[in-house]
Amino acid sequence: MAERFQQTAVPTIVVEPSRRLAAVNLRELWDYRDLLLFLAWRDISIRYKQTAMGAAWAVVQPLMTMLIFTIFFGNMAGVPSEGVAYPVFTLAALLPWQYFSTTLGNAAQSLVNNSNLLSKVYFPRLLIPVTSLLPSAVDFVIAFVVLLGMMFFYRVSPTWNVIWLPAFMALAVVTALGAGLWFAAMNVKYRDVRYIVPVLVQFGIFVSPVAYPSSLVPAPWRPLYALNPMVGVIEGFRWALLGTATPPWRFVALSSVAAVILLITGLFYFRRTEKTFADVI
Repeated sequence: MAERFQQTAVPTIVVEPSRRLAAVNLRELWDYRDLLLFLAWRDISIRYKQTAMGAAWAVVQPLMTMLIFTIFFGNMAGVPSEGVAYPVFTLAALLPWQYFSTTLGNAAQSLVNNSNLLSKVYFPRLLIPVTSLLPSAVDFVIAFVVLLGMMFFYRVSPTWNVIWLPAFMALAVVTALGAGLWFAAMNVKYRDVRYIVPVLVQFGIFVSPVAYPSSLVPAPWRPLYALNPMVGVIEGFRWALLGTATPPWRFVALSSVAAVILLITGLFYFRRTEKTFADVI
C-alpha cells in the first residue's frame, strides 16, 4: 500500500540567466516566431486605432517634411538634387530615414512598454526589440507606393540599379536594430533615454544626406561622414531607385562596416545586461 501511494518525483525546471555571454540563439528565436508575429500584429493594430486618418499618417509625416525641405532647401537655398526633381530626391531619402527613426524610437521603449511580460514569463528578451522592425516596415511600404506615384508624376524612371534596393534596406534594418538594442537595454536602467532618442533623431536628419547630397560634404570629411550608417543607406537608396550618376560604393562600404559594428556591440551589450532586466525594470 505504501508503494501505491508513494509520490512520483516530478522534475523541476529552473530558468536562470546565463552566467556568461552566450551567443544569440537563432533557433530559440525561431521557436518563438509566433510570439514575435503576435506582438508585431498587436503594435500594428493599435498604432492608428481611433485615429481619423488611420494608416494615412504613415504618408503625412514624410510628405510634410518633404514639402518643408523643398521650400527652404530646394527653392530658397538652391540645394542641388543631382538632376532629379527635388521633391522626389528628398522623399526618396525620407522613406528609409523614417523607417530607421521610427524603428529606433519604438525599439528604445520596447522593453519598458512590455515590462509586465519581462517579469512574468520566459521568452528570448531579444524578441521584443526585434518586433519593432515589422510595424515600421508596414509604414514604409505604404509610403513607398506614394513615392512611386511621385516618380511617375515627375517622370523619373527607375533603372536596373533597383535590384540593389533590398540590400540597402537590409542595411537600414541592421542599423536600426543595432542602435535599437543599445537604447532598449540602456532605457531599462536609465529612463533619460526616452528624452535622448528624439533629440538624436532630430540631429541625425541633418547629419545624414536627407535634404542634400553627400557631394556637398568636403572630400576630406567624407570618410568620417560615412561612418554614419544612414549615409550609405540613403545614398544607396537614391542611386538604386532614382539612378543618380555616381555609385556610392565608398559610402556604402564604410557605412556597412559601421552598421555591422553597431549591431555586434548592441547584441553584446544587450546580452550582457538582459539578466537584470526583470529586476531593474
